[in-house]
Amino acid sequence: MGLFDSHVHLDDAAFDPDRDAVLARARAAGVDRMVTVGTDLASSRAAVNLADQHAGVYAAVAIHPHAAAGATEDAFSELHALAAYPKVVAIGETGLDFGGRSAPVDAQRDAFRAHLALARERRLPVIIHCRDAHRDVLEMLADTRTAVVMHAFSGSVETARECAARGYFISLAGPVTFRNADLPVRVAREVPASLLLVETDAPVLAPHPRRGKRNEPAYLRYIVDRLAEIRAVPVEDLIETSAANAARVFGVQE
Repeated sequence: MGLFDSHVHLDDAAFDPDRDAVLARARAAGVDRMVTVGTDLASSRAAVNLADQHAGVYAAVAIHPHAAAGATEDAFSELHALAAYPKVVAIGETGLDFGGRSAPVDAQRDAFRAHLALARERRLPVIIHCRDAHRDVLEMLADTRTAVVMHAFSGSVETARECAARGYFISLAGPVTFRNADLPVRVAREVPASLLLVETDAPVLAPHPRRGKRNEPAYLRYIVDRLAEIRAVPVEDLIETSAANAARVFGVQE
């Protein structure tokens, strides 16, 4: 079983010069499946198109909290239509971002509720973006009946334990490889194997030793190697477990 990158943004302009080469390098590095994630209507359309064009690429559609002010009724009508495409496997990324450069909080909450309703309607998992808002996100997720993926998890060990107790999948990214990583390493030891996902979030969050450069799915192996070291398991086991978890939550063939 190959690597499964649970969260990437293949539509990003950073990949415009060499997108096909990026995908080829990913396959050469053993990454044979990935979910490309929308952040607004344009990128959600692009995600669906990329999934249609490439084997092993799946799509998620949503309006990011940063763009929540644009989550109008018309926008959600289009999201509903996009979510019906066969290779759309999740709604996301959505959630809350209290980091200071996002949309007004009320707009974020309204958009988050609408995304959760869409996920329920389509019976799809929801991919959560959360920055400085874990308590609020967990409160809003309390009654959700869809699978939950906590993308690029940045919360505390206690929050990770609460997410795991609820059965949420926890996706770990490049920060776990950083030389100054402390909290990400402690979280990485806590995540139950059955709920662990791995992601690049490319083109951002490039792992060590590529930190500061454009990230791409081929670099997922750096993250997996470091996680296997932290968790004291064979890297092959971690690859198999995380890929099987991703296949399960996104409903794709193993």
